[in-house]
Amino acid sequence: MNVKKFTAPTSREALRKVRESLGPDAVILSNRQSDGVVEILALANDDAASLAMPAPHSPMAEPAPSLDLSTAVPSARIEPRFEEELPHMSPAMAAKPASLPPQPQRRVVASHSSLATKVAAAAPAPSAPAAPQPKAAPAIDASQIAAMVSAAVASAKESAAVEMSGMMSEIRAMRGMMETQLAELSWGATQAREPHKTAVLRSMLAAGFSASLARYLIEKLPAGRDAADSLRWIKTVLTRNLQTMANEDALIDQGGVFALVGPTGVGKTTSTAKLAARCVMRHGPDKLALITTDAYRIGAHEQLRIYGKILGVMVHSVKDEADLRIALKELKNKHTVLIDTVGVSQRDQMVTEQVSMLQGAGANVKRLLCLNATATQETLSEVVRAYQGSGLAGCIMTKLDEAAAIGNVLDVVIRQKLNLFYVSNGQRVPEDLHLADPAYLIDRAFKLKRDVVYTQYLDAELPLLMSNDHGLREVHLG
Repeated sequence: MNVKKFTAPTSREALRKVRESLGPDAVILSNRQSDGVVEILALANDDAASLAMPAPHSPMAEPAPSLDLSTAVPSARIEPRFEEELPHMSPAMAAKPASLPPQPQRRVVASHSSLATKVAAAAPAPSAPAAPQPKAAPAIDASQIAAMVSAAVASAKESAAVEMSGMMSEIRAMRGMMETQLAELSWGATQAREPHKTAVLRSMLAAGFSASLARYLIEKLPAGRDAADSLRWIKTVLTRNLQTMANEDALIDQGGVFALVGPTGVGKTTSTAKLAARCVMRHGPDKLALITTDAYRIGAHEQLRIYGKILGVMVHSVKDEADLRIALKELKNKHTVLIDTVGVSQRDQMVTEQVSMLQGAGANVKRLLCLNATATQETLSEVVRAYQGSGLAGCIMTKLDEAAAIGNVLDVVIRQKLNLFYVSNGQRVPEDLHLADPAYLIDRAFKLKRDVVYTQYLDAELPLLMSNDHGLREVHLG
């Protein structure tokens, strides 16, 4: 800050010096007369602005609210003036500088910059417009959110499962088509390259064996064999895999409780009478007891009672599991007990009830499944699946004399690994019941092959037939 002092004989002359030295915007700090001389203290406008600025970190240094100076201060430039007008001096008075009386010190109004600063400081701070308060969001229940999320996740999982199921179905269909086409190509090439395999395949299909078993064995045929030698090898493998009872000692001499089960009309009652006759011939009628549970078929109890009267054996009739338990408890001293059960379809729920009744009888009841040789392979497979389970000791092949081909029943016995005890080929008691001979049965199966034209397959049909079955892995070749 630079304060300058100007002296002149008159006030006009002093102001002229101030204007020439500091400019028209100079700030007059004070003026006085001393010893006939006018003395003025003045300050440049820039220095005056620095005086108006507040010191840092002071309350005045905080930003002041905006103020429209156009309404507070006139836009015209404010010239420096005295608060009181100096007395008008005539030219004569100006020529006499010593005649001016001493004037008191006068304050000068600051320039427009300092005035604006003071006005801005004195003006009240305008109040800021109140910000609009945000509306409170409605409260959302956490349980509702969890339910919505769970529903969305469940819907996504369900849609994904449906899409995945459809995709897997398409993949399986494509796989089946590819396997079928590859199998057709393979067997088409086999027919041209190895005709003896085609001849063996025709023989097995005509005997009643399944395409899956036939294809598996033909694929395992040793190389360098002709058709006849290949067929002998096939018969040997089938004979080795047909499980039979070597002798009757395991059944007749050992004794026990045996129940003959199976669908309606497979020959259970007749087979029971044949087994009873064998037991009587071996051990006598006192060591044997007969039980029937067939209370549904008219005359079933009387039929077995007639056989028992001929053999001299008492026949007991039971209705439920409790009666069977009581009867077996009374007959525990018997060497052999044969139970003739009611015939139940393999698709009937009574099969499960019958098996449960035999297992809960309080004795080790061994079940013998009667398989009708005249039934189709699909029917026999259903019967085995329905009656199979713990307690199934083996099976008896019935109605062998009525079957046009027996490869179907032998195929099921081999694939299901059943123990074949007896074969029945007639109604005579007990002559028409024989021990199962695997070599004889396999040879008879190929001798009974179907030579009818409509049962034979054309060369073009063999690849398609073999492509619809999967290979079998339940036959032992050694």
